[in-house]
Amino acid sequence: MQQPYESPGAVPAPSGHRDTMRVLVVDDDPTVAEVVSGYLDRAGYVVDRAEDGPQALTRAAAHWPDLVVLDLMLPGMDGLEVCRRMRALGPVPVIMLTARGDEDDRILGLEVGADDYVTKPFSPRELVLRVESVLRRTRPATTARALRSEGLTVDPAARRATKNGTELALTLREFDLLAFFLRHPGQAFSREDLMREVWGWDFGDMSTVTVHVRRLRGKVEDDPAVPRLIQTVWGVGYRFQEPAPATPDTSTVES
Repeated sequence: MQQPYESPGAVPAPSGHRDTMRVLVVDDDPTVAEVVSGYLDRAGYVVDRAEDGPQALTRAAAHWPDLVVLDLMLPGMDGLEVCRRMRALGPVPVIMLTARGDEDDRILGLEVGADDYVTKPFSPRELVLRVESVLRRTRPATTARALRSEGLTVDPAARRATKNGTELALTLREFDLLAFFLRHPGQAFSREDLMREVWGWDFGDMSTVTVHVRRLRGKVEDDPAVPRLIQTVWGVGYRFQEPAPATPDTSTVES
C-alpha cells in the first residue's frame, strides 16, 4: 500500500524559539500521525495528538493549540466539522490533510476556514515548512502601522480588523490578504502574485486564492455580488480599488 508520506529524512532545523508553540495533529492513521508528530517534534514544536474529532476538541479545550494539522477524512465527525467547531471556540490556524485529489474537497476545506492544505502523499518536510510559514504570519508585526481605507481598519500589530468600528471575524489568510490589498491600493495582482506575496509560496493551487478572495468579499463588501472594493481585473487578477476623490465644483454663478 502506498504510504501517504515520504520516507523519513533530514528535518529542517528549528528557526527560532518554538518550545511554547503547540501543534495539534489530528489523524486516525497512527502511522501518519506518528511520522508527522515526529517531524514537528524534531523541528522544535510541542505536539499533541488526537485520533478523531471529539478527541481533538477535548485536547484543544485542555491546551489550546497555536496551529492544527487536521485530516479531512476522520471517522464519525469529519475534518470539516472539526474545523467549524474549533473556529467557533476561537481563532486558530488550520492546515488540512486530505487523501483526495478532488478540487471540490480542497475548496470545501478552504471554505470552512482552513488556512492551507496538503494532499497525500506528502512530504513531512514540506508540511513542517508550511507550518512554519503559517505560524510566522501569526506573529504580531509590532512596528507595522495601522492601515485604513473606506471604513476598514487593519491593525497588523494587534492582528485585528474592523469595518466601520465593528470587528471582522477573519481567518489568518483573510487578514493577511486584506492587509496586502490595503498596502497596495489601485494595483492589480495576479493570483500567482497573491500566492507568492500573501501565502509565501511560489507554487500552489490557484483556487486557494480564488476562494479566499470570495470569502473576504463576503466580509468587507456591502454587496459581495457586486464588489466595490476588491475588484476583478479581467485577464489579470484582483485589485483593491479606493473610490476616486470627489472633483470639486469650480463652476461659478453669475449674478
